[in-house]
Amino acid sequence: MHPIAHARNRPDHPAIIMAGSGETVTYGQMDAAANRFAHLLGARGLNRGDAFALLMENNARYLEIVWGSQRAGTMLVPVSTRLTAPEIAYILKDSEAKLLVGSTTFADVLEALGRERPGLDTLMLGEGRDRDFEAALAAQPACLVADQAPGTVMLYSSGTTGRPKGIRPAPPADPDIQAVNPLVALATMGAGMPADGSMVYLSPAPLYHAAPLAWCSTAHRLGATIVIMEKFEPEAALAAIERHRVTDSQWVPTHFVRMLKLPAEDRLRYDLSSHRRALHAAAPCPVPVKQAMLEWWGPIINEYYAGSEGIGMTLVKAEDWLAHPGTVGRAIHGTVHVCGPDGEEVPAGTDGLIYFENDVLPTYHNDPEKTADAMHAEGWMTLGDIGHVDEEGFLYLTDRKSHMIISGGVNIYPQEIENLLVTHDKVMDAAVIGAPDPDLGEKVVAVVQPVDMGDAGDALEHELRDFLDGRLSRVKMPRLFDFRADLPREANGKLYKRELRDEYEAKGR
Repeated sequence: MHPIAHARNRPDHPAIIMAGSGETVTYGQMDAAANRFAHLLGARGLNRGDAFALLMENNARYLEIVWGSQRAGTMLVPVSTRLTAPEIAYILKDSEAKLLVGSTTFADVLEALGRERPGLDTLMLGEGRDRDFEAALAAQPACLVADQAPGTVMLYSSGTTGRPKGIRPAPPADPDIQAVNPLVALATMGAGMPADGSMVYLSPAPLYHAAPLAWCSTAHRLGATIVIMEKFEPEAALAAIERHRVTDSQWVPTHFVRMLKLPAEDRLRYDLSSHRRALHAAAPCPVPVKQAMLEWWGPIINEYYAGSEGIGMTLVKAEDWLAHPGTVGRAIHGTVHVCGPDGEEVPAGTDGLIYFENDVLPTYHNDPEKTADAMHAEGWMTLGDIGHVDEEGFLYLTDRKSHMIISGGVNIYPQEIENLLVTHDKVMDAAVIGAPDPDLGEKVVAVVQPVDMGDAGDALEHELRDFLDGRLSRVKMPRLFDFRADLPREANGKLYKRELRDEYEAKGR
């Protein structure tokens, strides 16, 4: 299962459709572009194992570049388009990237990056460009490179709690580029994705993130047509499902919240009858939000828990979730262990740090200390999440260990408070953090994005306090509400809480 085979057998079948522009790339065209890019990497002096970085918005070239790297044996380093020039420069240096492929959409950042990393080989895509990517690509042959080898991807953590960590994967076990990828088996046997090329897969999130990149690559291995949204907009996502007869999709809870906040007449005007399977992950989904989505879309929503590190995965289908509300499922890749502070496994129903046991584990690039911090004495690895398993082996997430607030000696997990706040009709988004407090050590602060900023103020604060009263213990009730027009949230659903905590820490000094 590889796009090379699909290009040979069905060259005219659409591989990529851009949801906004309608630009379409067939498997034959994608294959030729991937071959040219593989040759281009060699022409720029990259050998097997060498790294190059990709800073680009969602467009049809992105996956062509991914597949070119996958046959050149190189290491692709996707870069978040949200980062600043110094942050990108750190990733380029840390990954030892020999080439940067960028887009003129980020011309200002790239110009500043040139001052941070002078002399870095750079190719640019877009109008008004120099170091022309498309011209360099067109100069290469469209045939397969002679020494094909599977490439790797080194993702960097989002940096929500500090410097981003490069997650260096273990080398491919099989040198054959057409070897079956493990995620294909999880997709077909676990999530139920079809392997007959009939899938039309909607990807609403940025391709530089782990889940969109991994699932789009898997969908291409299965011969699917991938509909890529240039940028997520709730109603546009529903329109794309109807227009392209989407069968499969992948989301984060923030997408669900945004779609549920649409007026009912806008939500219900679209024909979603083609939509058979929807996956979601990246953050715990509030139970009322998941219930509302299941009532709307029906029992087609499956949830998984995993991380960029690829150390394990759980999966829960809709029917099991309805019987175990709030669970992220049972392990389908790796073995789950939940451990207390002393490293001993805790009984079912008891919260602890979640570890995965697996045969092949990654390392954090150039950071043995971070790798060691993530490891258990038994050789298991953690993503840093707190949770518990029930008697039947279903896993439940409580929060990130790094997000825990200690107020008056009491451990408070913000996710519980956030999950309640976003279910209020007047709340679009919420982040709960700990801010310095001279008496309590930390106080609970709720930073809230209202649906309408005109509602922000004392009246809405009183309404939210009344809403939370009786649902939260008094110690968890926010001491302060702060209203913002938007929150520093990544498009993959992750909040940059570090930015908010740093802001409040500076205020408290």
